[in-house]
Amino acid sequence: MYDHIGLKAGDLDASVRFYTATLAALGHVLCSRDETSAGLGPKDAPSLWLYAQSGANPAGMHLAFRAADRAAVDAFHKAGLKAGGRDHGAPGLRHDYGDRYYAAFLLDPDGNNVEAVCLK
Repeated sequence: MYDHIGLKAGDLDASVRFYTATLAALGHVLCSRDETSAGLGPKDAPSLWLYAQSGANPAGMHLAFRAADRAAVDAFHKAGLKAGGRDHGAPGLRHDYGDRYYAAFLLDPDGNNVEAVCLK
């Protein structure tokens, strides 16, 4: 289990909009924000940190967030598209991962692959 994750963001404002919108469906909120960083997670417990970075930003990180139910996965995907994310796999069962693996995938503003998954 992780304590926290840090991602570099080429456009911090765009990343904050994207993650605030998508993670709200999973019960996470914006806990901290200043000019160079933002922290999101359960109220008063930020575990995803976004850090402003200028210049080249090599993307490629994959983040998977556990969702309470399939409706939360659907809401995550819908909110992410509205917030500027790009579709990388619509909500649905992924039988190649498991019979109950229901997930959706988005690319964040920096090209990171972000997933919400429900195993129910």
